[in-house]
Amino acid sequence: MKIFLSLAGIPAIAAAFVSVFAFSQSPAPQTAPDTPPPAATVNQGPVDLDYVPPALHQLSARAAIKNSFTFDHNMLVAASSLLSDSDADVKQTVAKIDGVSVHILRFGESGIPDETAVDSIRQAYHLRGWKHLVSTTDSGGPIHDNVTDVWIVLDGANVKGGVVLAETPRSLTLVTVAGNISPADIMHLRGKFGIPNFNAGDFKDAK
Repeated sequence: MKIFLSLAGIPAIAAAFVSVFAFSQSPAPQTAPDTPPPAATVNQGPVDLDYVPPALHQLSARAAIKNSFTFDHNMLVAASSLLSDSDADVKQTVAKIDGVSVHILRFGESGIPDETAVDSIRQAYHLRGWKHLVSTTDSGGPIHDNVTDVWIVLDGANVKGGVVLAETPRSLTLVTVAGNISPADIMHLRGKFGIPNFNAGDFKDAK
């Protein structure tokens, strides 16, 4: 399958790695409908960077442009070495990360074709036992213009990773981060490695 990459909106450091390492890849084949994993395995082991909710595959088939890529730990460390001294928090966070996977879907003028599919993506992480940490809505009218959700993956008291889902009227970005990180670490990564630059000040506590 031929993949067309659009790097608009991806930070320059991420774009450079896409060009150098050519690691972009198409979404994984569609799997069976999502079901909750057994309770004994929900919070055990590392975060699976390859996991994508089935509803994202459905939306991907209808996207005008779709990008998927992964940074492993070595790529992240090499990329962070190019950052300025003012990004010391980012460099410290990168040292804790095993990898980052990014899926970006861009749609035409009519926008995201199925909002219920986006809700199904959110529900998929609830079913997997991940903690919905915070969400934010930037509304320009009666219809929400931008919505960002953040989940974290817990193994007991330890955070094993997180997920950021950012929705705009014409795009959907899903980022999975694996590693021993904190919620603050996810905030440090905003605007880096394909992670949306959301405004943490707009977040509301999830109910």
